[in-house]
Amino acid sequence: MIEGRTTLTQFIIEEQRHVAGASGDFTGLLNDIATACKAIAASVSKGALVGVLGSAGAENVQGEVQKKLDVISNDVMTRSNEWAGHLAGMASEEMDDIYPIPSRFPRGKYLLVFDPLDGSSNIDVNITVGTIFSILRSPRPGEEAALEDFLQPGAQQVCAGFALYGPSTLLVLTTGHGVNGFTLDRDVGEFILTHPNMRIAEDTQEFAINASNERFWEWPVKRYVDECLAGKTGPRGKDFNMRWIASLVAETYRILTRGGVFMYPKDTKDPGKPGRLRLLYEANPVAFIIEQAGGRCTTGLQRMLDVKPDGLHQRVPLIFGSRNEVERIERYHHELKAAA
Repeated sequence: MIEGRTTLTQFIIEEQRHVAGASGDFTGLLNDIATACKAIAASVSKGALVGVLGSAGAENVQGEVQKKLDVISNDVMTRSNEWAGHLAGMASEEMDDIYPIPSRFPRGKYLLVFDPLDGSSNIDVNITVGTIFSILRSPRPGEEAALEDFLQPGAQQVCAGFALYGPSTLLVLTTGHGVNGFTLDRDVGEFILTHPNMRIAEDTQEFAINASNERFWEWPVKRYVDECLAGKTGPRGKDFNMRWIASLVAETYRILTRGGVFMYPKDTKDPGKPGRLRLLYEANPVAFIIEQAGGRCTTGLQRMLDVKPDGLHQRVPLIFGSRNEVERIERYHHELKAAA
């Protein structure tokens, strides 16, 4: 406790007291993740001052050009979480394969998957970026992790969260009992509870989508967006605003704080990719957070948390936000399917 304020560490310990037989492993793991996020926030905030902007001169397994901060952030997350004995393995957007905990360290009962620096294409223009993470139980605690251990539906997540590196550094997380937000107090080096019990409004007049892809959209998405753009004179009878930051963590936080809908739907731009965003370390943790805040998350046809993964870097369509709007978009998808 700091001057009557709840720190992240205190919050986690108090949550742990409600879990019978809790060992403290989970608390230790979350503290290690928080420490890594603080270190990444420091690197992001220094930017060009310490030469961390620009390309790293390589591509990740996704075929995306890595930024220097992608590589730095991935290393920070890995090194901060490999040694303490909480994990059996890790997986990241920036690593081709899973990362089993090295034999020189004890192995634990959890698995960690993460996008170390979501939105990194925005780094050079100083737009908000972040870290997304998901914690799963290892089916073989204490043993070296294997790929199949990570291929669990999102509904089996123990915890999900993201850090937001913007005007302030925030950590938003859920352990399945609601969503809480913590702001980093740099004077004391602690995350402080500032956004308890975050909830998403069921209705909204904001939507986020990359409109440059309109010619590739499927009919349900085009129908929905056209209705929004028609405003008061259209079938919805109200005006909508469109937002697009191209940073998933920033979009998610905006929706958590004021409602809205985010869409990165399936389209025909690249028929070989069923979606743009990755299931395990982007869509699933976001879906867990959104649902715990009263929202809804879907592929368009299926609840995101029910999708069974078939690969480490599997891509999916992602639509989430205010419940009533997402349900409308789902209905349009199901109507098209029924008519086929």
